[in-house]
Order: sequence, then structure tokens, then C-alpha cells
Amino acid sequence: MEKHNSTQLALQMLETNYLDGVKKIIHKIETTQMEQIDRAADICVDSIMNNCVVHLFGSGHSRMAVEEMYPRYGSFPGFHPMVELSLTNHHNVVGSNGQRQAIFLENVEGFGRVIVSNVHFGKHDSMILFSHSGTSSVVVDIALEMKERGIPLIAVTSLAHSQLAKSKHSSGYKLYELADVIIDNCAVPGDAMVKIENLDTPVGPGSTIGNTVIVNLIKCKVAKELTDRGRPPKVITSSVFVGEEESKRLFEASYEEYWASTRYL
Repeated sequence: MEKHNSTQLALQMLETNYLDGVKKIIHKIETTQMEQIDRAADICVDSIMNNCVVHLFGSGHSRMAVEEMYPRYGSFPGFHPMVELSLTNHHNVVGSNGQRQAIFLENVEGFGRVIVSNVHFGKHDSMILFSHSGTSSVVVDIALEMKERGIPLIAVTSLAHSQLAKSKHSSGYKLYELADVIIDNCAVPGDAMVKIENLDTPVGPGSTIGNTVIVNLIKCKVAKELTDRGRPPKVITSSVFVGEEESKRLFEASYEEYWASTRYL
């Protein structure tokens, strides 16, 4: 009965037009998540102002949110992307480095703690964990490790999905239950949000849209606060804005600052 009710709830949230679903996600973030986003930005600013970093981690498609933060145009140092290729590099789909292996490894308990063991953490470091479901063993492992280390933890997840899903970790925890700040990416349960007539299963995931909006809201708020405090960030900037030579200089300056900020990792 519980599974049936969960399925019915998920089906009720589907759209027939992808743009309608996207608009709902953005509107919900704007009307319900800004306080949490402000809190997350404050944590990030504290880390960067204290010459430490904000670690970023996501497996599977959540990797995209990590790389959206840094390094790309309009981004800046202070964020440390953590991308485990065995969990994210599955464009082969089958064969070596395939999707089956990634799904299996994502739920090998203890693997997340091994990933974290390769990183040194500064006194004022923090972390943003991205996971649509928030239930995989790797993500829960890392969240538990952050709690034990006293590292401020920001979760970006789908609360609607996570609250319906079962944790795959033996502790029974889900990501949102361990985070200091919880940001809902406002994606529907199951992620795919468009129902097509005569097709039994929905298409068109929305979590990437939500994650990207959230990442850039945090990024822009952090940039403003750092600038207001006299620490304007070294932003990777297109030559369209500043010319080719200055763009190259800013790229190099950004990379050098990133190297300096992550030298202890």
C-alpha cells in the first residue's frame, strides 16, 4: 500500500510539457529555498575568507553540478571539485567503465569514506554534497564522515524523492537527515517529469535544472560578499567581456589561486 501511494503521488506531479516543469522548479526554488541558499553562501564565504575551501561532491549525473561551480566561465577559486571517475565517467554505458559498474560502486558501503580519506581538510573547510535521491551508500558515507570531522555540510537534494525513497546505507540515514543546511532542488520524485500519451514511463529529468540554478545562486551571492569584504574573486572570464589578453591573464590568475588554496589537500 505504501509503495502504491508513493507511486500515485509521483504520478500526480508529472507534466505534459517540459518547460512547464522547468518553470515550476525555478519558481519553487525562488519562493521556498532562498533562505537556505543564503545560509549556504554564508558558509562558503566563511571558508574562503579563512583561506580554506568548499569541497564539492556528486556522483552520477550530480557531477554536472560540481563542475558548474568551478572551473568554468563566470566561476572562481575557493571551491574544490571532487569527481570520482568510477562513479561518473560512464559514457561508454556498457563494457569497461560502464553504467552497471558505476551503479554497483555507488552502493558499496565504505567507498565514500575511502574517497574522503584522500583529502586533507582545513580548519574552516566546508562541503556541498549533491544527490537527487540522497540515499546512495557513497553519499551517506561522505555525509557521515563530514559530521564526524565537524565539517559544515550543505546538501542539495530532492526532498520529495528522498522522503519517499529508502536509504541504501546500513545506518538508514539519508543525506538530508545529516546536513547542516538542506537545499531542495525541487525536482519531482523519480526526477523525470513529463508524461507522454501512450508511453508508460515519464521522460525529461529536472534535477539538473534545479541544481544548476542553486549552484549559480550560491556562486553569485558568494562573489558579491567576497567583493564587499575587499576580496574580489579571480573570475574565469570570456574574452567577449575583457579582451583576449585579459581573459588569458584571468584564467592563469584563477588557476594559480586555486592551486594555492588547495595546496594542503
